[in-house]
Amino acid sequence: MQFITLRQFSPNDKSLPPLGKTLWWIPSATKNLALINAANKLGTELLHFTELYNSALDHIDLMRDYYNWQSFRPYECFSYCQYPFILSIVAKRIILTKDSEQQMILNARKSLVSKVARRQTPNIDIFFLNINVRRSHLVQDSLNEIAFKQKDLKKKLKVTFAGEPGLDMGGLTKEWFLLLIREIFHVEYGMFVYYSHSRCYWFSTGQKDHTNLREYNLIGVLMGLAVYNSIILDLSFPGICYRKLLSPPVVPTVNDDSVGIVQNPTLDDLNEIMPDVASGLRQLLEYEGNVQEDMGLTFQVSLEEHKTPKTHKLKPNGENIPVTNESREEYVNLYLNWILNLSIYEQFRAFYFGFHSVCASNALIMLRPEEVELLVCGTDALDLNELRKATEYDGYRPDDSIICVFWNVIESLSNEQKRKFLLFVTGSDRVPVGGMGDMNFKITRGPNRSDYLPEAHTCFNQLVLPQYSDHDRLKEKLVTAILNAEGFGME
Repeated sequence: MQFITLRQFSPNDKSLPPLGKTLWWIPSATKNLALINAANKLGTELLHFTELYNSALDHIDLMRDYYNWQSFRPYECFSYCQYPFILSIVAKRIILTKDSEQQMILNARKSLVSKVARRQTPNIDIFFLNINVRRSHLVQDSLNEIAFKQKDLKKKLKVTFAGEPGLDMGGLTKEWFLLLIREIFHVEYGMFVYYSHSRCYWFSTGQKDHTNLREYNLIGVLMGLAVYNSIILDLSFPGICYRKLLSPPVVPTVNDDSVGIVQNPTLDDLNEIMPDVASGLRQLLEYEGNVQEDMGLTFQVSLEEHKTPKTHKLKPNGENIPVTNESREEYVNLYLNWILNLSIYEQFRAFYFGFHSVCASNALIMLRPEEVELLVCGTDALDLNELRKATEYDGYRPDDSIICVFWNVIESLSNEQKRKFLLFVTGSDRVPVGGMGDMNFKITRGPNRSDYLPEAHTCFNQLVLPQYSDHDRLKEKLVTAILNAEGFGME
């Protein structure tokens, strides 16, 4: 790693040979690291994938490297993007964001040219994906808008709530995501099942009539729009969901029947969703007695979803085929494949195509499933010292007594309250890729009124802080504000 960094950013003391004579150094060193990366994937990972990141490469011309990768054959031009394991998640986010921006510009330009060609007067709305919804019909209106505006999905997102004034500078978009996800994941919708032991959602296996495929597609579109527009979502999906999203990472032009299918799912995959079931299947595989006589299992799956037990056959006539010591491994494999692939195939297929209808980009090839999850959901690692260093002030100075008191109050909050504070000022309690140091946060001087509550403008990650006289009053008002805030409205 250090060798590549030193050669990429050569020291000024001329201690290294001229770059023209050592062009082979970086490609050769990277290929050696590729062997380590390949070996690391063969069995149990000895190195966490982040240990192969070279964060110094965050500072090279990443888009030039990306375009070289897109434009030339591997033997014609070296590119770090050929070896994505070496690029950090920050570098990949930069590439994906810049690629998204280029696609937004291209689509907006096409709309402008089309208007001019038809001799129509263009207006500013042609540059945006304009979503206009009623709060009382949020899901249905969102479905209709997205279905009607498929060609605009790769434009900058702008949301309007019908009958409400306000210009969307980011806050309304965040609120739309929040409310829509909350409604679709509600138990009454029956699309997803929440597993309390693992604290995650999984697709309902009971969707036999497939009436909700448009809604599953909508969730996929939402995830794609979130990545495309750099919005962090509060989603609790297991890791295998993101592996399925990248199976394959680019939508096939033909024979798309296998999209979203994970080959040879394991008990570890199931353990992320149903740890109790995974534990029972492990015990079955390790059981030393007579499985058929002692357990009385047949080739069926029994699941309870939304308080309703259901039974499914794992093979024809499965209810009459006993599980024996010899067939228990087959039973477990069929069980895993049914839960994680077959039973949710149509639902996940709609979800997959929804996501890729927005995020169709070769940049996805470079991402691991864990990295896609980070881009969608951010991280839960709070480092308020980093946020403090990145904070800008309007009307206050960093060394003002009230600012020092403010940060002391923030430090004294519980972890749950700190998350609510982050939600209050940014619209999300998750931290984006790059950490809190990369966030834009501004504290603005408020009125000299101790009875006023702090205000937040989530569009701009801005906190309006009144001029409180002491520590106790500031903490009282701040905690009251963050614990009673809901939604974003015009802010």
